[in-house]
Formats: sequence, C-alpha cells, structure tokens
Amino acid sequence: MTIGPLSQYEETSFWAHSYGQYSPNAPLAGDRSVDVAIIGGGFTGLSTALEFKRDNPGATVAVLEAAVVGYGASGRNGGFNMKLFGLEPEITKLRWGRQRTIDAHRYALRAVRWVKDLIEQNQLDSDYRHTGMLRVSYSPSQLQRLEHTHHLMRDLGIDGDISFFTREQLRGEFRTDRYLGAIYERETGILNPCKHVRELKRLAVTAGVDVYEQSPVDLISRPAGKIRLQTRGGTLTAAKLVVATNAYTSALQGLPRLRSRQLPMWTFQVVTAPLSAAQWESIGWNNQQSFEDNRQLVHYFRPTVDGRITMGGGDITTPSGKGFDHDSEPRIWAHCEEHLKWIFPQLRDVPIQYRWGGPVSVNVDMTPEIGLLGDDRVIYSTGCIGHGVSLTHLNGRLIADLLGGRKTELSDFWIVNRKAVPWPPEPLSFIGRHVLHKGLQLWDYLEERKIGRDQRHG
Repeated sequence: MTIGPLSQYEETSFWAHSYGQYSPNAPLAGDRSVDVAIIGGGFTGLSTALEFKRDNPGATVAVLEAAVVGYGASGRNGGFNMKLFGLEPEITKLRWGRQRTIDAHRYALRAVRWVKDLIEQNQLDSDYRHTGMLRVSYSPSQLQRLEHTHHLMRDLGIDGDISFFTREQLRGEFRTDRYLGAIYERETGILNPCKHVRELKRLAVTAGVDVYEQSPVDLISRPAGKIRLQTRGGTLTAAKLVVATNAYTSALQGLPRLRSRQLPMWTFQVVTAPLSAAQWESIGWNNQQSFEDNRQLVHYFRPTVDGRITMGGGDITTPSGKGFDHDSEPRIWAHCEEHLKWIFPQLRDVPIQYRWGGPVSVNVDMTPEIGLLGDDRVIYSTGCIGHGVSLTHLNGRLIADLLGGRKTELSDFWIVNRKAVPWPPEPLSFIGRHVLHKGLQLWDYLEERKIGRDQRHG
C-alpha cells in the first residue's frame, strides 16, 4: 500500500497541524504471532482492538497502521458525531424496507451516544461538544424534500430528538437569508478527529494493544490455518484478522474478494482563519451547531474550538486508475470558500488558512457493511461513505463480539454479512461512478437553478 508524504499531510490538514508534534510508534520489526491482528489504525481498527482487549485481557492484539494514526479518514474528516446512516432515510427505506430503516436509525443513535460516553468516561482530549446539528435547505425544492424527510421520520417513530425549524426561527439564530428551513437534531456533536483518534490509540495501548505505525501490509496469505501479514520490517502471524482499512481496502494484496466491496472517492475541506468576536457577532451562530445542507452533493460546516469555521463537500472526485495521490483539488476548495461566503457575506474578507482532502469508502448501495471473508477468521468493515465517526466506534464493539464468538444484539444487526452488491470491474466501474456523479450534479443544479444568479453559489 502506497501512501503520500507525511509532511504534506501534516502541513495541509488543519486537524493534524493543530495537533502539533506527534511521535508515532515504531514499525513492526521481526516476526511475531498474535491472537488477533488488525490492519488499519483508524476509528474502526482501534475501537475493535480496545473492545476485544477489554473482553479478553489475556489475548494478544496488534494493530498495523500503514502511515501514522490519524493519517486516513479518521484523522481528516469533519468531526461530526452524527446519526446519518448511509444516505437519507428515504433511500434506506426504499432499499431495505421500513423495519431495517428503524433499526439502522437506532443503531446510529446508539453509536452517537457510544462516542459521547467513551469521551466523557475516559476524559479524552477530543474537543468534544454536543451542540446538535442542522440540515438546511436553500431552495423551495430542497425545502419540500426536507419536509418529506421530517414526515417520514415521524411516521417511522424515529424523530425523538428532531425538530423542524422554519425560516423565521433560523433568522432568529443566524444572520443570513439563505436558509429556508431546517431539521434540527439535538443528539449529535462535533470533535477534533485527529486528537480523538490519537486519544483512542492511547486508550488501546494502555489496555495492552500493540500498535505499529508506518507498517504497511505488502501481502496477506493464509498458510496452515493461520493468517500471515508481510510488512517491510517483518511478519505478523495471527489466528484472526480484522481488515479495517475502509477507503484503502482496494490496495491490499492477498484478499482479492475485498477489492470490489468498495471504492475510494475523495472529499475536500477548507478552514478559515480564526474569526474575531465582532465577526462571530455579525453572523450569529451563538449555539455553535454543526450543519449539513440538503443537497445531493452536500456541504458540511462547523465551528472549531479556536474560533474558526471548517467547511467541506459540495462536490467529490472519483479518479480513474490506481493510487491514492488525489488529495488536492483547487476547484472544490474554491467552491467551498465561495459557498461559505455566499451564506455569510459578512465573512468575505476572512482568509482560508488550510486546505486538504482525502478518500472515503463508498460501496454500490451506499450502506455500511461488516462481513466475514470465507470463514470467521477474517472480518472486514467498509462503506461508511463519509458518515463514519460514530458508526465506526460502535462497529468496533460489534466486531469485537464477532471475534469472540458472542451472539449479541449488535452481532445480529442486519449489516453483518448482508448481500452487498459489488462494484463492477473497470472500465464499467469508472463509467458508473462518472454517470452517478454527473446525475447528482444535475439534480443539485435543477433544484437550485431558480435561485437568482446573484444568489447562486459555486
């Protein structure tokens, strides 16, 4: 697995830069045998390691991270501890039916609470704030869809923490005319993802987990009933393996059946300079909620603890070919800045100080997946499609149950060993991604075309 220069990542990502000096653990050296090996030092891998080690204090558990903890999506994301499972509940209901949509929402709500409790009970330095989240609309068509979503959630009985905000209510909190309506979800929060994933590493190491950084796995094989992971510095032999590489899964050598389960797609973010007290006063936003909008290619934005605004989304890239050197996209960075200042013209002179991007794991039916590969010795998790901060933590608890052979409410959750649709081989896969991408762009254009030219963004 090939990764980009660490110095470039640390310089361009606000989260990594604000973390400051970081000393990674030593790489794997020599040959070792363990009970459980985990590939991927992100939220899924570290949560799994922590939970399994707490269940089995005498077991040996090792995590192999190709770069440094926080290098992948777990350290680069927007930091939303949110309840969105896959895409909108309408799509989940259409694909999976009423009861599974209800079950998915309950799982996602439990995941949000799991993260909040983990931080509070262990006093993690994650900059966590449980401020709630708004999903806003800009056009009458978006507002109509948002109202339909709210009605569906009420019909399903999953609206316990949800309120609908009118335009007048929003004007009372935010000094902008762009918002026509919003769904407000109280049970959500925000955190600093890089600080949090490295706090999770600290918890795992304290529990007795061995974490090896800068240890990319070059080959996976299954000799004599065992699983062998070959790295540049040595080999790790295990009785069981968890593949927690998400967007990077297609780069693994030795598990060909996993390559078609998901594909990486890139999303991008920018962060402003710190706003002055007067600038914050000019835009309102006193309760510091996070936001997503109701577009197909969503924007997401939130405040930071040091008074900045981080803004991302608006478009994605779906590069053809192999490799992961696609973290730069000036067009989308410019779009993010323009969109933020379209919402809040008061910030037109506030500079952008950091710009970065990274891949998220996307599967064909836009639904998270946990599965066994051949038998119960190899477990994988993919497909959080950019909404994985909360899900990955509870997925770790679920995978720990599977590793221990425990039949629990979590291990019976319907995403386990579900019949997922694989991505087709190239070039059909690229054509399909391209058509989907253009379709989403067209949908957003049609819904927003009646916004006046002087008002339209991007």
